[in-house]
Amino acid sequence: MAEKINITTPFIKLDSFLKLSGVVSTGGEAKALIKDSQILVNNEACLMRGKKLYPGYLIRALEKDYEVISL
Repeated sequence: MAEKINITTPFIKLDSFLKLSGVVSTGGEAKALIKDSQILVNNEACLMRGKKLYPGYLIRALEKDYEVISL
């Protein structure tokens, strides 16, 4: 089951999401994971650090699943 990550804005950029969810601690780590095609957004590899993620999007990072939600 995917871990739900709540955002308070209409969207969040992928690199910021990775930091918010605790997958990485720095922007540099996020950039490296994204560049190496290790991040899936809605089951597709994503190479864009600034990809906008909206509630309902599913992210797979380091063999763990996350879902963007908005309360």
